[in-house]
Amino acid sequence: MHDIRWIRENPDAFDNGLKKRGEAPRSQEIGVLDDKRRAHVALLQSIQERRNASSREIAKAKAGKDEALARQLIDEVAKLKSELQEGEDRERALNADMERLLATIPNLPLDDVPVGADESDNVVLHIHGEKPVFDFEPKEHFDLGEGLGCMDFETAARLSGSRFVVLRGPLARLERALAQFMLDTHTDKHGYTEVAPPLLVRDDVMFGTGQLPKFADDQFHTEDGRWLIPTAEVPLTNLVRESVLAEADLPIRVTAGTYCFRLEAGAAGRDTRGMLRQHQFYKVEMVSIAHPEHSSKELERMRECAEEILKQLELPYRVVTLCTGDMGFGARKTYDLEVWLPGQNTYREISSCSLCGDFQARRMNARFRPDQGKGLSFVHTLNGSGVAVGRALVAVLENYQHADGSVTIPNVLRPYMGCLERLSAATEI
Repeated sequence: MHDIRWIRENPDAFDNGLKKRGEAPRSQEIGVLDDKRRAHVALLQSIQERRNASSREIAKAKAGKDEALARQLIDEVAKLKSELQEGEDRERALNADMERLLATIPNLPLDDVPVGADESDNVVLHIHGEKPVFDFEPKEHFDLGEGLGCMDFETAARLSGSRFVVLRGPLARLERALAQFMLDTHTDKHGYTEVAPPLLVRDDVMFGTGQLPKFADDQFHTEDGRWLIPTAEVPLTNLVRESVLAEADLPIRVTAGTYCFRLEAGAAGRDTRGMLRQHQFYKVEMVSIAHPEHSSKELERMRECAEEILKQLELPYRVVTLCTGDMGFGARKTYDLEVWLPGQNTYREISSCSLCGDFQARRMNARFRPDQGKGLSFVHTLNGSGVAVGRALVAVLENYQHADGSVTIPNVLRPYMGCLERLSAATEI
């Protein structure tokens, strides 16, 4: 959500920020609606003042035994009360119109975000690790998983339809091991507090992080009016909704490993086979609630925490800064971590770390009380995958594969796998 006062004071900067994102200017439209709201509020204040003055005159008229004037004033007060009630209804409607308008406008990019139209304009920040060299044609993860007898898309389709998978035996344990390793790293080494949040949330919670109203069609909605979370960012960020924090409480860093649910699973015809784009997937999420002056540094810290997971897994990856046309709706700046997949011979996103500024905080009414000065300020929110567990499983299978279809287990995961060193079709757990 945007600050109307800032938009009125900086219309050109607001429209220029939208232009960088490929959006049409909106400051004039917002200003016209805000002028209408302000004029109506002034009218209501005038009516209230007339009502108050007439109410005082009634007492004077009765004291002077002027019953005719008293009756006239009583009728006038009743009329003004009716006008106020109608005017308050109109004010609520105007406020709702403004909220609907602002709720669909994306966040503005920071000045250092590269300007571009789509992912082809993203900028590589750095590359880490050496790509594995094979003396055979590397397979994609679904061929490896099916060859191990542990990745079953056919049964999943009978159970739930397309874009689901059943993992069995060692691959089910490997997915769990990845999630445990990530959560242990983030809590023990990176200072995040683990949270087990609800997977079903209300409308206002989805609105708070920007999934509603713009992306309602991409979400799973239950019959009782709640939503399955598309990411743990939703409940984790909303932990501070409608709160006033002390400055000393910041930053707040939380993490969670949850299943996530997305009705929209990518572009039609893309990644229709395998685990890269599914309606249900497991992900470890990081969320930070930060002081506005420190949020940019917090983004760099979060990115480094996500990178550390890939470094420990010894997976080659690169970090890219997303351009303005490729950023998410609520982000001001985003880094994507893209892991190397030999089976596809390309890098694919495995983590996205974003700074949202006060955009989500305004939607949630999440504020803090500064140690110095008066009043309240909105916190800044950040979120990042730490990382996508399913995609990490894909990356491990493809980067650690052998010609016979077996897969070496990364060293850091072996304690979580009963010290197993290698998966093969004969592996039993």
